[in-house]
Amino acid sequence: MSSIPFPVQSFSVERRQFGDAFWRSLLYFNAYRLAAALVLLAAAITLGDDVPFGSNSRHVYLYTDVGYILFSLLAFAAILPRRPYFTVQLTVHICADILFLTVLMHASGGISSGLGLLLLVSLAAVGLISRGRLTLFFAALATIAVLAEQTYQVVFLAGSTAQYAQAGLLSIGFFATGWLAHSLAKRAVAIEAIVAQREIDLANLAQVNQLVIQDMQDGVLVVDERGVIRQINSRAEAILGPLRRSNREVLLQDYAPTLDARLGQWRRDPSSGFDPLRTVQTYKPTAARFVQAGISRNVGVVIFLEDLTRVQQQAQQLKLASLGRLTANIAHEIRNPLSAINHATELLLEDSAMRSPSHARMLQIIHDNTQRLDRMVQDVLKLNRRDRAVREHFDLGDYLATFVAEFCEIEKVPTDTIRVEEAIEATISFDRSHLNQIMWNLCRNALRYCQKKSGSIVVSVQPGPRQGTVELNVIDDGMGIAESLRAHLFEPFFTTASSGTGLGLYIAREICEANAATLDYVERPVGAQFSLVCKGVSA
Repeated sequence: MSSIPFPVQSFSVERRQFGDAFWRSLLYFNAYRLAAALVLLAAAITLGDDVPFGSNSRHVYLYTDVGYILFSLLAFAAILPRRPYFTVQLTVHICADILFLTVLMHASGGISSGLGLLLLVSLAAVGLISRGRLTLFFAALATIAVLAEQTYQVVFLAGSTAQYAQAGLLSIGFFATGWLAHSLAKRAVAIEAIVAQREIDLANLAQVNQLVIQDMQDGVLVVDERGVIRQINSRAEAILGPLRRSNREVLLQDYAPTLDARLGQWRRDPSSGFDPLRTVQTYKPTAARFVQAGISRNVGVVIFLEDLTRVQQQAQQLKLASLGRLTANIAHEIRNPLSAINHATELLLEDSAMRSPSHARMLQIIHDNTQRLDRMVQDVLKLNRRDRAVREHFDLGDYLATFVAEFCEIEKVPTDTIRVEEAIEATISFDRSHLNQIMWNLCRNALRYCQKKSGSIVVSVQPGPRQGTVELNVIDDGMGIAESLRAHLFEPFFTTASSGTGLGLYIAREICEANAATLDYVERPVGAQFSLVCKGVSA
């Protein structure tokens, strides 16, 4: 096992302990030192005898002040690259302050010059910068330096012993400043630890909130007072359509104008009720609920979106679960008398005694309705087999060519009635028999309502809305579907045709879900369009 050399390890520990804030504070402190040294030099040069600076030895004062300035400049060269270590530089800085200021004080007449007060600023600054480390030690060094200078004044320069009292008071100030800086630094460290912990807690809480919002079954949008979308989860994008993010702010009015109009109405009258709205891009029935995010409805709003198709599907599943249990028990019993009635009707139709138009008409009505009931029973029985999907990979273009030929032959329509448009060559993963059942239902509906001209039905293949998907569209040139009926298209037993069972589109969508695909109605200016999005297979 390799080991890290000690100097590298100690440097990494140093960097973890003393971050940018420490070095920035040391830089500001050195800038103050340089400014103070320049002010002392300028005062001595310009004011001369009006100030006591350099009163004992002007040359010593000037040389020491210039050295103090040069030291400050050299300190910048060490602080900016952050070498050597922070603790080493800080110790050198405070020792240099004590040395230079003591010499300047000595050259200016001793304790009476007042320069010793500058040491209080240095001790306070060092205590705060170092978070209280060795502050009292530096205060002791400053005290020794001031008392030594006063002793030198008394012994060698016939100084007054009465100034020992001032030196003692100044020394007490050193220790008081050091202790105060130490206490404030400890409190600052404790507050920083609490703030750092709260920052971590808030970051974790924000991450948890983000995960919760993204995993919600309902769509969530956060809109500010200017109508700008500040946050949106994936479920909201699935309901309203993908949000085209750009460098500029996205307005709710541009993204979902219908929802923005509902928001404006809610702000004017929050007690007003709303009918389910239809989204422009996905055309899904959606319930919107608005909750103010501030003290006023005009500040910010959280919008909750619920896709009602999911609720409707759940209700349909409950309905059909009960229906399935019922029909599974009686379907065969129903088909037996139906077969008997149908057979008897066919025999009566062949009987010459029943040749009158009225009798034939009534018998034909009985025959048609027994056939309809039989188809309904067959469709209901198919519901129990919708999840038995056996997916296979096959070329969609080849399948459509075969399907169109068979459909036109069986339905007795010209082959040019259906036009196939392939924007891409696609291979899909789907149960072939299921796709055949879906396409047969969609094309038969399109044939019923189209104008039955050349190209009245268009089957198009194009890339899907998501990567790795293929979109298969069946479009007709008929009158389209009334807006009042669109919400009920995929409901079981809903039909506008007198001979229909109302289970075709519902079973088609159920089969799509069994094959991990989707089937939706797409609004268009002319005619009707049904879009099937399924999984593609990359070559």
